[in-house]
Amino acid sequence: MKDKHSIFTFLVFLAISTVLWLMVKLSEDYTTQVVFRLKIEDVPADKWISSDEQTAKLSMTTDGFHTLKYRLVREQRRKVSLSLEEVPYRLESGTTYSFSSLYVTERIADYLDINAADLTMNDAMVYFNLEPLMSKVVPIVLRSDIRPQRQFGVYGIPILDPSSVTVFGPADVLDTLKSVKTEMLNKMNVSESFTETLVLDLLDGRLRSNTKTVNVTVQVEKFTETDVKVPIKVSDAPNMRFFPEVMMVKCLVAIKDYASINIDEFRVEIDTAQLHALQPVLDVRLKSWPQYVQVLSSTPDKVEYLIVQ
Repeated sequence: MKDKHSIFTFLVFLAISTVLWLMVKLSEDYTTQVVFRLKIEDVPADKWISSDEQTAKLSMTTDGFHTLKYRLVREQRRKVSLSLEEVPYRLESGTTYSFSSLYVTERIADYLDINAADLTMNDAMVYFNLEPLMSKVVPIVLRSDIRPQRQFGVYGIPILDPSSVTVFGPADVLDTLKSVKTEMLNKMNVSESFTETLVLDLLDGRLRSNTKTVNVTVQVEKFTETDVKVPIKVSDAPNMRFFPEVMMVKCLVAIKDYASINIDEFRVEIDTAQLHALQPVLDVRLKSWPQYVQVLSSTPDKVEYLIVQ
């Protein structure tokens, strides 16, 4: 029993001694070579970086605790990012740019929770290449599925701000590019006007732009259904009469525009070329109508006629 107690006491003191020895050793300073991958982000939209990832080699002089912390970080996780929107960089020559390695040491020091003075980078400057991209101005196209509540409807055309965008990219992409679309706008049971900010679809990174979003304003109004009687006539053939004499146009109109409906803004078109074939009836269609009106249907689509001598 006494031997067991002696062994236990020995082991306790051994453990304490080991911990104290480790504490002393870890409190000492060590110089270690450290390697981090450096990723350069937020490249200007009109430029393309040939290699956005580099290797940064540094000497680290710090206590054993932080040295051990570095050793415990997996190699694939030894990576820091630097934004060109935050780091001042300058043109060296041609397409070569640079920024001070001090920004790298500060970023890695933050990652390791040590002082930047404990790190010394082998190179004083970080060099990288920025190649210019081609540019093109294209319109923005709204992708949407807007479903108003009953008796409500979209009034006019949605307003995009901006309505066009300057994009940068390779020539083979820009040559066939006609427009840039927005992300899908889904709105259900809408009963009032609204504005949404939508992200532009830049083709999974194949396009770049300083403009990433667009504001879309959609005006929604309460609508009512009404019938409009439009005279069927041909201005250059006053001696012709048609049966029926009017076209019934069923349409939706915003209540605020109801009093402004003007029959003279509706136009019908008759296929008078069929007269040469001696057709007993002629095709007729609604040719134009006011922009504030949504046409639901129009009748008839054929008319009889009489030529008055």
